[in-house]
Amino acid sequence: MRLSLAPDDLAGYTSALIRNYFPDDFQPPKKLNSLVRQAIERIEYCFDKIHLKYYRDQDGTRFDHMNADHMASYLWFLGNSVWKETGDEQLPTRLSYLNKIMHGLDLFHFVELPRIFLLLHPVGTVIGRASFDDYLLISQNCTIGDAGSAFPTFGRGALLNSGCSVLGDCKVGDEVIFGANSFILDTNIPDKSVVLGRFPDHRLIPNKQTAPESHFFERGLPKHKSAYTDFGDSR
Repeated sequence: MRLSLAPDDLAGYTSALIRNYFPDDFQPPKKLNSLVRQAIERIEYCFDKIHLKYYRDQDGTRFDHMNADHMASYLWFLGNSVWKETGDEQLPTRLSYLNKIMHGLDLFHFVELPRIFLLLHPVGTVIGRASFDDYLLISQNCTIGDAGSAFPTFGRGALLNSGCSVLGDCKVGDEVIFGANSFILDTNIPDKSVVLGRFPDHRLIPNKQTAPESHFFERGLPKHKSAYTDFGDSR
């Protein structure tokens, strides 16, 4: 993957952002550079499956720290990697806060996104502790969260268009598309559906396309995340 900043420079850039936005006595861990490299490996695995022009060119997959969508994903990947690897909360909390300041994205490090996902200009989006599967696309002003008891569960290839909300104990099947401004609460959605309108008057129509194909390469990948290592593989 082609990087706009070398890994060690990206670690330094990240440290500078933290110092500028949070001028307290916090010091990033000494192993930050290796943790950034681990996050880059995960980003490469994820971005390699995205076929949008800002994610690849004639030379292959790319990461650009001046692309806000790339940086939103990077800050989550890094915070999640640090949290999993070290158990530290201080740096991941600052990275989550930084994502909110820079990109208007509410996404904590302990939320488990899948290995393959796309944040498409996610300004105003709130992503809670739902269960997700690969080929997830979330755009702007979306809300995913609980309704007092349970979080949603999403199948493979979920596509959330702008302004949609999925709240509570929802079981969402594979290749489900949520139309703009749609809303469901404590509702199950079958595979290959398009959700239109707002609960309790929402309606479903058949999804006639393979949702992941609109933005992702599938490349015959296995359907279960357990087929991969904890931080993705090098393919």
